[in-house]
Amino acid sequence: MLTVAIIGRPNVGKSTFFNRVLNQRKAIVHEKEGITRDRIYGEMFWTGHQLRFVDTGGFIPKDSDIFNREIRNQAKEAANEADFILFIVDGKTGPVSTDLELANFIRKSGKKHLMAVNKCDDLSLSQQINNFFELGLKPVMPISALNGRLTGDLLDEIIHLSNAKPSEDEKEADDSEFRLAIAGMPNVGKSSLLNALLKRNQSIVTPIGGTTRDAIDSNIRYYGKKITLVDTAGLRKKSKISDNIEFYSTVRTQNAIFNCDLALVLIDAEKGFTKHDKSIIDDVILKGKGLIVIVNKWDLINKTTNTMKEFVDEMIYQFKTVGDYPILFISALTKKRISGVLKEASLLSKKIKKKLSTSDLNKSLQKALSHKAPPATRGKVINLNYVTQVSTKPHLFVIYSNYPKLVPLNYRKYLENNLRVDFDLKGIPFRISFRKK
Repeated sequence: MLTVAIIGRPNVGKSTFFNRVLNQRKAIVHEKEGITRDRIYGEMFWTGHQLRFVDTGGFIPKDSDIFNREIRNQAKEAANEADFILFIVDGKTGPVSTDLELANFIRKSGKKHLMAVNKCDDLSLSQQINNFFELGLKPVMPISALNGRLTGDLLDEIIHLSNAKPSEDEKEADDSEFRLAIAGMPNVGKSSLLNALLKRNQSIVTPIGGTTRDAIDSNIRYYGKKITLVDTAGLRKKSKISDNIEFYSTVRTQNAIFNCDLALVLIDAEKGFTKHDKSIIDDVILKGKGLIVIVNKWDLINKTTNTMKEFVDEMIYQFKTVGDYPILFISALTKKRISGVLKEASLLSKKIKKKLSTSDLNKSLQKALSHKAPPATRGKVINLNYVTQVSTKPHLFVIYSNYPKLVPLNYRKYLENNLRVDFDLKGIPFRISFRKK
């Protein structure tokens, strides 16, 4: 696979090009500068070659602002790990001092490269490339990331210059692979946890809430198992979303949760369990995703013998359902107990994909009926005849009955708890559907 780093100063169209070649809105695009901050990865196939593009934030040299400093580091990391550098410049404004500094950086890197002059939206604007020969980089090509003009020719040239070999046929996805989304309120330590698990600075971390804006995929191997970690933007209350950039960040976070197999929901130990934490957990459960609750920043808490138990008890008191899911206490900053995160996630991923035997389910049902039969309702005797599992991710169990609509809510909860205990379904949301025999 050929890795291509996209670098350039702010607002030249890097994310627009990234979205264009991937044919999806993976990176947030906005007229405001500095929207992209972290490295964002995306893969695509072109003429039998698999290309991996890395979108980076706008490079601003010699700026001490915390974000610009970290964005520079991210861009340099992307260039160092890439096989090929795609340098995008703005054809409408012409070359500026930042372009010259980036051109010098690319030359010193020794990597194969290409300079794309963006915003050449039609043939008459292609002559804009002449202004950029003074930067001393070749080859130079005009493109329009917005309307796609000459982007196919650009991809051909990247493959030609890199001498990339055609990729082998895609291997079937390993059944042990899974996607793990890291979600939670702003500034609870999601990016810090991602960096701690990856053992490298993949995402920018600052004390400022809302640092992460895009959903960022990163791959890791855990005992031979491929795990895709997805760092997401912090989920604010809807009433506190102040602009459309935050709105798009929230949409991408919601999509990341929807497309994952299981989610880690982080809670700030200092702030305690809040109503918004409850609503985030509830959303994950409603989406039918596996769930692990992570209480982060535990190193900042003054602890006694029962501090952890008291914290869990308070969470369950506020939201009883959370007791059905694993709760881990960690410190992403000091890396204390983070080894248990992937271990628990790996165990949970197996449960999520496992289909339970119909005979075992019916034995469990008969045991539950023998301990507590369903109460008669409206003078009707309710019989529960048979249970089977019809789907996974999420688990859906169907129980056939003579009066499915009359099964009381408290008895449904009793059967749910019975299944959870009998088949060790802690951490897995599941549903029971009652149907006519």
